[in-house]
Amino acid sequence: MFLDDKNQNDINNELVKNYEIDYIFSNKPINRTANQAKKVEKSQLLQNLKEKINEIKDCKLKENATKLVFSDGNIKSPLMIVGEGPGQKEDEIGKPFVGEAGVLLNKMLDAISIKREKIYITNVVNYRPPNNRKPEPSEIERYSNFLREHISIIDPKILVLMGSTAMESLFGSKIKISKERGKWKEIIINNKTYLTMITFHPAYLLRQADQKKYSWADLKEIRKRIDQLNIIL
Repeated sequence: MFLDDKNQNDINNELVKNYEIDYIFSNKPINRTANQAKKVEKSQLLQNLKEKINEIKDCKLKENATKLVFSDGNIKSPLMIVGEGPGQKEDEIGKPFVGEAGVLLNKMLDAISIKREKIYITNVVNYRPPNNRKPEPSEIERYSNFLREHISIIDPKILVLMGSTAMESLFGSKIKISKERGKWKEIIINNKTYLTMITFHPAYLLRQADQKKYSWADLKEIRKRIDQLNIIL
C-alpha cells in the first residue's frame, strides 16, 4: 500500500507525539553547509594583517614613523613585489614606492610592458626607518613574519624581491645579492612554493647607475617567465 504525502506526514507527526522526539520532518534536502563558516575574503585577511602590524609594540620604526605603509596595487595580481621599507615620501603619503625609487620602478615595469596598477607591492618593514637607514637584522626578522603572512594571502605566481633587505627577510643574511640576483629561486611559505626572483632595489640603482644593466637583464627574465606561464597582467 502506498501512502500519499498527507498520510505520510500524519504518521510522522504521530511518531513525534508518541516518542516525544524533538524533530521536524521535511521533504526538503538538508543544507549541511548552512552552519559552515564562509571563506574570509582576501581583503579582510589583509585588513586583519594590517591591524596586527598596527598593534605592534616596542618598535623603533613605528615610534619614528608618521604612517603605517602597508601596500599598493591589485590584491588579485599574480605578480608581487617586495621592497625594503618606506622613505620620507612613502611615510607622508602612506603608500610604498611613491618617491624617486617609485618613479624608477614605474619606468622599469613599463620597460617590460607591465602597468603598476596591475601588480601588488609591499615592503619588508611597514614603517619608515629613522633617517632612512637600513632596517636592523632584528627588525627584518620581526617583520618577516608579517611579510610571510602577507605573501601567503596574496598568493602570487611570481614573487620579486627588490634589494638585500627583501632577500634577507626570506633567505637569510648569509648570501649576497650580487651573487643571487637574476636567478630563479623557490621559497616555501605555509607549505606552498613560490617562484622567486631577487633583483636590485630601484633606490640602489639611483645611486649606482652602472648596475642598471643587471636589473634590465633581471627584468627581461621576469617578462620571459610571465610569458612562459601565460600569466595575464
